[in-house]
Amino acid sequence: MKFKLLFSILFFLVSCTTSSKLYNKTPFNSSGFAYIYNDNDYENNLIKGKLDNTKLQISNSELKLNSLIKITNPKTKESMVLKNTKKIEYPDFYKIIITKKVAKKLNINSELPFVEISEIKKNKSFVAKKAKIFNEEKKLPSNAPVTSVEISNISKNKDFKKSQKKEKFFILIGSFSQKTVAEYLKNRIIKEIPNYNSKNLRIIKKSNKENNLLSGPYYTINLMKNDYILLKNLGFEELNIVY
Repeated sequence: MKFKLLFSILFFLVSCTTSSKLYNKTPFNSSGFAYIYNDNDYENNLIKGKLDNTKLQISNSELKLNSLIKITNPKTKESMVLKNTKKIEYPDFYKIIITKKVAKKLNINSELPFVEISEIKKNKSFVAKKAKIFNEEKKLPSNAPVTSVEISNISKNKDFKKSQKKEKFFILIGSFSQKTVAEYLKNRIIKEIPNYNSKNLRIIKKSNKENNLLSGPYYTINLMKNDYILLKNLGFEELNIVY
């Protein structure tokens, strides 16, 4: 039996707290790295679409066109709301593509551009003071809610400038109510991917009903990207990056 099918069956047999793309009525929330747009990447066909780096523009492949997205720099807590005005193909590892102007406005570290993104529903109240809206977004509605992404802060170093080279990131493979499920999946990964560094896999108990299966720590994007792709190829579709 293929692992992807086995994982799907297992998902329905246990109580798992990870979200599913199917019939998910809650606003989209995710955390991970942003792809900062570069014209050279477009010209070299690394991405399939253009943005204007002089403007505040974004593209997210998970959400519909014209969806409102709140982008947050978790280090500085700065955020802004932008429309998803374009559909651009970019490497699956990244959660969103943003222009250099967005990165600059939010003081995002270009070497480790870690962000939180959350969908804003237009039919409920929005706490405007929690979002930093610039001139280009003043026409956007200000009465939509933001559901913040919860980021697991495993690293306790809070000094941004001093901790840039020491930041530790993890791949959140899944969050499960039963530890036995997390242990089972950990063993399956080791079995299905012989060259996967088993020392990177760990189970963190958050509560009696929440056991997180993590891979890491990672100190560079490239090392994390390799394992991320291996996990995606194995059938894991809901992967978040946490720190």
